[in-house]
Amino acid sequence: MFAVRVRDHFMIAHSFSGAVFGPAQKLHGATYVVDVTFQRPELDANGIVVDIGIALETLKGILDQLNYRNLDDEPAFAGVNTTTEYLAKVIFERMAEAITTGRFGDEGRKLSRLKVTLHESHVASASYEGALVP
Repeated sequence: MFAVRVRDHFMIAHSFSGAVFGPAQKLHGATYVVDVTFQRPELDANGIVVDIGIALETLKGILDQLNYRNLDDEPAFAGVNTTTEYLAKVIFERMAEAITTGRFGDEGRKLSRLKVTLHESHVASASYEGALVP
């Protein structure tokens, strides 16, 4: 399996509901480093997994929808604990949609798997990964 990874970052504010979150129940900020890994069993006709430029542009566009936002105020996240795990899935779903709707061209539709990892610090991260359905 071949893989290409791209990286960017974003900053948000949010709070959590539930005693398990302790002081994180209060409004706090987070800066995430995001890795997106694209996978396919064979290289395309150009000898690549994915166009890195398109991958970076697409990731930036997805993160721009979250960057510098208080997620507690975003209707899409009402009533949800926007944990690192949850946000990894949100970014996965948005990237998968971009792939399946043609943002990466016909070759992009041949990608087989996608993995999104959010690093919340140098010692902790969370990921969401899965197969891409053509």
